[in-house]
Amino acid sequence: MEPLVKGILVGAITVVVYLGVVVATTPALDPADAISAALQMNSIIIGGLGIGVGLQMYLSSHAKRLGCRLTVKRKMFGGNSGGTTFTSFLSFFSLVPLGCCGWWLYVLSLLPGIFGTGISAVLIDYSQPLSYMGLGVIFGFAGITAYKLRQEKRITNLSRH
Repeated sequence: MEPLVKGILVGAITVVVYLGVVVATTPALDPADAISAALQMNSIIIGGLGIGVGLQMYLSSHAKRLGCRLTVKRKMFGGNSGGTTFTSFLSFFSLVPLGCCGWWLYVLSLLPGIFGTGISAVLIDYSQPLSYMGLGVIFGFAGITAYKLRQEKRITNLSRH
């Protein structure tokens, strides 16, 4: 499969999965209403997740096609997939007051027992800014991958001449 097509497909799947979680965890609202609320509150995050994950997939597929072996250290939050999970997790909190994602109320009630009240309060109060930071992590890893790919292409071109 072409890298561009693969990137677009994986980005679209990411958005569909996100919206699927919104619908699945919001039995009190019709699916269309739940999706509408999610898009109104988190459209930048939802779009950013799709674009960021799709971009990373494109870059990885393109690198493999060129025979490049990119080694990007993914320690912070487990890398791109960890950043995606973190961003999604936090972004759902902002939907709870709208009646979306009622299941997340249960998750919110468990946070103090897991993280303590201080960290839980920060996660809840600053869920939107932290979600944007998570998007920064996703795009940061995509940027690192693009940079490494460019460096690898430059080295490959120099060794051929």
